[in-house]
Amino acid sequence: MNPKRLNTIKNSLDRRQPDLTVVMDKVRKPHNLAAVARTLEAVGGLEIHAVTGLSAIRLSQQAAGGIRKWIRVNKHASIEQGLEQVRRKGCRVIATVAGEASRDYRDIDYRRPTAILVGEELDGLSQNAIDLADESVAIPIVGMVQSLNVSVAAALVLYEAYRQRERAGMYSRRALDEASYTKLLFEACHPQVADYCRRKNIEYPAIDEDASFLEPL
Repeated sequence: MNPKRLNTIKNSLDRRQPDLTVVMDKVRKPHNLAAVARTLEAVGGLEIHAVTGLSAIRLSQQAAGGIRKWIRVNKHASIEQGLEQVRRKGCRVIATVAGEASRDYRDIDYRRPTAILVGEELDGLSQNAIDLADESVAIPIVGMVQSLNVSVAAALVLYEAYRQRERAGMYSRRALDEASYTKLLFEACHPQVADYCRRKNIEYPAIDEDASFLEPL
């Protein structure tokens, strides 16, 4: 692999934030999911959670802007199922919803493991989803509109999380464990071999720190 490309990949992996994610409730439009996922990837996220009744959901090519291989989509049949998974990873759930009970989105400590909960365009979050969250936040609005586009709202909250984490030095130290780092490095540098191994259900070949195979294939 080109050394410059390899260095870019490794630098990106060193700055990934595995404990920052988004749960998107009632997903109906893949391009909305893709737009949110694109911002999540930009601030170092690794996976997004989609609660949907669709039989399948994937990131649309145009809206995703080429990040499909960098962000994993976890599909859930219910909001309970989705939130249970992120809580098993130690994340607090922060719902984005306007209301008197919601705090200003800038007043939350996003340095802690966090799952940001957003709704789809039409109905927003259900009351059930709001009740299941640990806290709710609102984005100040002084105009006549009642809410922001879901991808815009998610972007504002995600970049506040980025601002706090960057100030705290969380992008200056690797957060990924060694096994996850090596796995993601392999998939980024050898996508065809990785796809073959997944289809055949076999382990990835060992690689060194330069992503070169330690043994001939």
